Amino acid sequence: MKKRLTSFIASVLALILLALSLVSCGGKSAKSNFTVPDGGYDGSAVTLKFYHTMGSNLSTVLGYYIEEFAKLYPNITIEAEQVGGYDDVRNQISNELTAGNEPNIAYCYPDHVALYNLAGAVATLDDLISSKIDITRADGTIEKLGLTDEQIADFIEGYYTEGQQFGDGLMYSMPFSKSTEVLYYNKTFFDEHDLKVPTTWDEMEEVCKKIKEIDPESIPLGYDSEANWFITMCEQYGSDYTSATGDHFLFDNETNRSFIARFRDWYSKGYVTTQTLYGSYTSGLFTASEGIRSYMSIGSSAGATHQRPSKDDQGKYPFEVGIATVPQIDTANPKVISQGPSICIFKKSNPQEVVASWLFVKFLTTSVEFQAEFSMASGYVPVLKSVAENETYAAFVSKADGYDYISALSAKVCLEQEKAYYTSPAFRGSSTARDQVQALLTKCLTMDDGSAEAIKKAFEDAVEECEYNG
Repeated sequence: MKKRLTSFIASVLALILLALSLVSCGGKSAKSNFTVPDGGYDGSAVTLKFYHTMGSNLSTVLGYYIEEFAKLYPNITIEAEQVGGYDDVRNQISNELTAGNEPNIAYCYPDHVALYNLAGAVATLDDLISSKIDITRADGTIEKLGLTDEQIADFIEGYYTEGQQFGDGLMYSMPFSKSTEVLYYNKTFFDEHDLKVPTTWDEMEEVCKKIKEIDPESIPLGYDSEANWFITMCEQYGSDYTSATGDHFLFDNETNRSFIARFRDWYSKGYVTTQTLYGSYTSGLFTASEGIRSYMSIGSSAGATHQRPSKDDQGKYPFEVGIATVPQIDTANPKVISQGPSICIFKKSNPQEVVASWLFVKFLTTSVEFQAEFSMASGYVPVLKSVAENETYAAFVSKADGYDYISALSAKVCLEQEKAYYTSPAFRGSSTARDQVQALLTKCLTMDDGSAEAIKKAFEDAVEECEYNG
């Protein structure tokens, strides 16, 4: 682990030096658009490397669609390579960028793109998206190189706009498959005790209080991601978190300190725990059949099967799981975090590689059939609204329940809240901010001195750490 971290830090430093050399040599900056060559794709033979994190079942789905793409573009060869997890993809590309042998296409998170852009390595997609050039495929059909207005409108807005969260308004990535956070709750318990599923944080506090009265040994709510909780509250309150431009680290403010103080009170009353405090995913508490347990769990929508209890000796589930949107400050203006991989394209000396890469990315991200099949196989949410109307996917969602088809229920909830998704600004140091607010929330919940002065000092220290390490 230490060797990998050292290698990654060395790669980052090398990228910074490369970025400086590009500027000093008059090279293009990361804000420059890729310009589509005349004629778009000229049919020349190109081989494209695609880095992803898919396991065997998803790689099988991808492999089928690579074959379908090859029927349309036989001169474009896709070499897909599974590279560990998301951080492994980031680290490998960071190393390869310094030698100029990075892939053509890769899974990415916004923080990854911000890192790659230290060297201006990611191709902006604006000129490709807006292109009106006609491309003739091998089967004789014609498609526009760019996206139609209908195709753009079909993307779930919050997923699509993630590719523009880099401070310059340009598009650096396309959404591939997504997840979010949802509220899992023990529907059987809620029904037995006539509890209302909380839609606001005020209601959440009241429900937690009632659950403690019913089961004093319980921890009513488990929240898996402290960072997501902090960032989501900032978004719901409309308070500052970070900015891609100017002063980056803005989360030390009165509103944020107030909600942290409130959650500290919840923790002191035994209402809530988190993944760090519990020492594992809080789904373990939620699905527990004995001992201390929770009756609500906020976690990834893609992890729905992990929030379902194991069957008993009679082959039955101990309780039915319900799924709802996470609580809100203002239910009329809901905010729910957007997560899951996007996909980016790297600049190359041969512009045909970039155009060919775009054709493949476009093929996957605008294909209703691929998005439907990938979603059903992965548990992630499709990025296109129209997937809900796909016959196969609609049949899948129609089976949604809190038992065997809990993944379908999770997907159904995610699709119903498609207008609520948000993303945070991405810049060099945005991952540091995420790490620091995670540690900050944990620290404030557990420190001995919970005074306003102590909480403010903790916030100041966290900002200072961001500025030093970011």
